[in-house]
Amino acid sequence: MAAASSLPHYSLALYPSLSHSSLVPTTPRFPIRSRFLGHGHRRRTLSLKSSSAGDGVSAVVEPPPPPPPPPEPKNELIPNLKLKLLSGVSGVNRGLAASEDDLGKAEEAARELEAAGGTVDLSKDIDKLQGRWKLIYSSAFSSKTLGGSRPGPPTGRLLPITLGQVFQRIDIFSRDFDNIVELELGAPWPLPPIEVTATLAHKFELIGSSKIQITFEKTTVKARGNLSQLPPLELPRIPDVLRGQSNSSPGSGEFEVTYMDDNMRVTRGDRGELRVFVVS
Repeated sequence: MAAASSLPHYSLALYPSLSHSSLVPTTPRFPIRSRFLGHGHRRRTLSLKSSSAGDGVSAVVEPPPPPPPPPEPKNELIPNLKLKLLSGVSGVNRGLAASEDDLGKAEEAARELEAAGGTVDLSKDIDKLQGRWKLIYSSAFSSKTLGGSRPGPPTGRLLPITLGQVFQRIDIFSRDFDNIVELELGAPWPLPPIEVTATLAHKFELIGSSKIQITFEKTTVKARGNLSQLPPLELPRIPDVLRGQSNSSPGSGEFEVTYMDDNMRVTRGDRGELRVFVVS
C-alpha cells in the first residue's frame, strides 16, 4: 500500500480502475467564446482554439458590414441633361417659333442642368467665357419681337427685317463684349434684300460670382453679300430696331451665368430671359 501514500483520502486498492496516468490533468478540448464591446460599440465574437500540443490560440473576428454605395455624382448626369436641353430648344428657330409648351420644356431642362452643374464662380472660371458663342435659344424671342422682353419691331413674313444668326464675342483680357446680329433688311421690289451685320460693342465687368454687367459703347453696321465692299458704318447709339425702350441706360444691362462649361453656357437676363449659347 506504499503507492497509496500519495493519495491522502482514498486508496488505489479501492479504485483499481484509477492509475497515476489517468489522474494527470489534460488540456480541455472545447471552444471558449468571449463577447465584448469594441470600438464604436460593435459587438464582436472571439473564438479561442487550444490543442493538447500547445499550438497557440487563433482568433476569428466577424467582419463589419460593407458601407453603402456612394450616391451617383451629379456631374455624370450633365451630358444627358445637356442633350435634353439641346433637344428641347431645337426646331423653335431660337425661340421665335416657341409655343408655351416649348417654353416650359426648355425651362425645365435648363433648371435640371443648372442644379446638376452647381453654382458658377466666374472669379475662378472666367477663362471659359473667352471666345465666340452662338445663341441657339432665347425665351424672350417668343414675344415675337426682336427686342425680346423689351419692346422692339415685330417679326413676321411680311416684315422688312429678318433676324439671322446671333453671336457673342467675349475677350476677357480687354473686357470687350460684343453682340453680333445678322439681319436681312427688306428693300422695295424688285431690289433684293440687304444683308448686314450689326455689332453692338460693350465693355463688361463682374459684379458678383456669377453676374456680369455690360455697358454699351457703339454700334457698327457692315453690309454683306453684294454690298460687302462698302465701308462699315459706326453709329453713336443703338438703333431703335435693335434695342428696346427702357428706363435703363441704352445698351446696358445685367445677366447671370447659371451654367457654363467648355462648350455650353446658360444665362438669365435682368428680365428673366433664358438664353442658351454654344461655342461657335
